[in-house]
Amino acid sequence: MNSSLKAFLSYYCPYRRTLFLDLLCASVVAGILLIYPLCAGYVTRTVLDTPGPGAWGQLVRVGLFMLGLLAVQIAANTFVDYQGHMMGTFIERDMRRDLFAHLQKQSFGFFDSRRTGQLMSRVTNDLFDVGELAHHGPEDLFIAVLLFAGVFVILLTLNPALTLLLFAFLPFMAAYAIYFNVRLNRALLQSRAHIADVNAQVEDTLAGIRVVQSFAGERLEQRRFNAENERFVHSRRAGYRADAFFYQGMTLFTQLMSIAVLVFGGLYILRDSLTLPELVTYLMCVGILMEPIRRFVNLARLLQEGVTGFQRFRELMRLEPEIRDTPDAQPMQKPRGDIEFRDVSFQYPGTPRPVLRNINLNIRSGEFVALVGASGVGKSTLCALIPRFYEVTGGEIRLDGTPIRDLTLESLRRSIGVVQQDVYLFSGTVMENIRYGNPDATPSEIIEAAKQAGAHDFITALPDGYDTDIGQRGVKLSGGQKQRLSIARVFLKDPSVLIFDEATSALDNESERVVQESLERLAAHRTTLVIAHRLSTVRNAGRIVVLTENGIAEQGTHDQLMQQDGVYAQLQAVGARL
Repeated sequence: MNSSLKAFLSYYCPYRRTLFLDLLCASVVAGILLIYPLCAGYVTRTVLDTPGPGAWGQLVRVGLFMLGLLAVQIAANTFVDYQGHMMGTFIERDMRRDLFAHLQKQSFGFFDSRRTGQLMSRVTNDLFDVGELAHHGPEDLFIAVLLFAGVFVILLTLNPALTLLLFAFLPFMAAYAIYFNVRLNRALLQSRAHIADVNAQVEDTLAGIRVVQSFAGERLEQRRFNAENERFVHSRRAGYRADAFFYQGMTLFTQLMSIAVLVFGGLYILRDSLTLPELVTYLMCVGILMEPIRRFVNLARLLQEGVTGFQRFRELMRLEPEIRDTPDAQPMQKPRGDIEFRDVSFQYPGTPRPVLRNINLNIRSGEFVALVGASGVGKSTLCALIPRFYEVTGGEIRLDGTPIRDLTLESLRRSIGVVQQDVYLFSGTVMENIRYGNPDATPSEIIEAAKQAGAHDFITALPDGYDTDIGQRGVKLSGGQKQRLSIARVFLKDPSVLIFDEATSALDNESERVVQESLERLAAHRTTLVIAHRLSTVRNAGRIVVLTENGIAEQGTHDQLMQQDGVYAQLQAVGARL
C-alpha cells in the first residue's frame, strides 16, 4: 500500500467506531434508495395496472412502508452529516496538531529559508480540505459503489439489452473524468502554492506595518500584494476552467443516458419486450444511477482538493528535523555551566565559506565572557550553537564535559537562558509572558522574578497590573519595559548558562541603566556570555574573546588586550560599534 495512503488511513484509527457507524448508515441510505423504485414498480404493476377491491389498502400499506423508510433514511443521513463531519473535523485537528508539533521541532535553518505565511497556509487552508475528504470520501465511495452495483443488478433484471447500452457510456465518462481530473489536480496544486504566497505577503507586510508606514511604503506593498493576488487569480482561473469542463461533461453524459433510456425504452415497449410499469421502474433506477455518478464526481473533486492538501502536509511531515535527540540522549540535571568548544566549525547551508573555523574555547562555570569582533565574524552564531539552534558542521561542544549531542534538547535548552536585543513578546498579559519562563510558576514566583528584573514597579502602574494585555509583540510597552519583561522571564527560568546579545544597545540611558542592573543580578553565579556590539559594555568582563574571520584572534581582560595592542586595541581606537 502506498505510504501516503497508509499515513492518511492511520488517522482513522482513533475513530474506527464512528467510521463503522458512518459506513453502516451510508449502506442503509443506499439500500433504501434502491427500494424506492421497486416500491414504485410494485404500485404501478400490482395496484394501479390491475386494481382490485383491496387496491386502496395495498396503496396505503406501501405508502406507510415508504414513510417508514423515509424516516430511517433521514435518521441515517443525519448521523452521516453530523457525526461524519465531526469525524472529519477531528482528523483535521489531529493532522494540524501533528504538523504544528513537527514544525516546532525544526531547526532555525529550516525557518531561515521559509516564509511564515506559507507555513501558516499549510497548517490552516490545506488541512481544511483534507478534513472534508476524510469525512465525505469513505461515505461517498461506499454509497456510490453500493448504489451502482445495486442499480446494475436491478436494471439487468428488467432489460439486459437496454442496460448494456446504458453502461456503454461509462468507459467514455471514465476517460473524460480522468483527463480533466489530472488538469484539475495540477491547477489546484498551483492555486495552493499561490494562496500560500498571498498569505506570506500579508503576514510580512502586517508584521512590519510600522516600518511600512514610517517609509510611506504602502503603495509598494500594495503592488507586491496585487502581483501575488493576480498570480493566485490566474491559477484559480485554470482550476475553474477544468472544473467547469469536468462537471458539465458529467452532466452531459448523464442526460444522454436518460435520453437513451426514454428513446430505446419506448422502442422496447412498442416491441412488447418491456412493459410500462417496468419502464417506470427502469427510469427511477436510472434516476438513482445519477446519484452514484454524482457522488463519484463529488469524490473526484474532494480527492483533488484533499489529496493536494495532504501532499503538501506530507511534504512537510517527511522533512526530518535537522537537529533532534540522538537515540541514547540523556536528560541533564542542573549543570554547573562549564562550556568547551573543541575544534568547532560551522557553515550555513548554501553559503560558499564557513562562518566559524576550528574554534577552541574553554569557559569555566560562573565565568563572565564577552565576545567581540567585527560584524559578520560569527559572534551570534557561536552562541547559537550552544543550545543547538544550529548544528556544528565540525568538532563538538561540551557542557560539563558531556557532548551536547548526548543531551536531550529539552534539558539542554532548559539549562540555557537567552536575552536578545530584539525582544519577542507574545500576545497576552504581562503575567502570561513572564510565566513562559516556567509554565508551572506561581503568581508569587512571577512577581519575585519581575522584581529581580526591575519590572515590578512599571507593571503595577499599568492599567490592569500583571493582567494587562500588552498587544501584538508587546507594542503597548516601551523598549526598556519589553526588555525587562524578557529578563524577568529568564529569571523565572533560572538557567545555569546565560547568553546576552547586547540586550541594552537599543535603549535610552535611563532604561539602559535599569536593564543593566537587572542583567548583573541575573548573571551572578552563572556562566555568562555577552555578545558585545558596543565595546564600552565589556570593560568589566572577566575575559574578552576577540573573534575574526580566521577564528579567535586573542583573549584576556580589557587591560591585557589593550597592552597587547592587537585587534581589540584597534577596535577600541576607532570606537567600534559591532
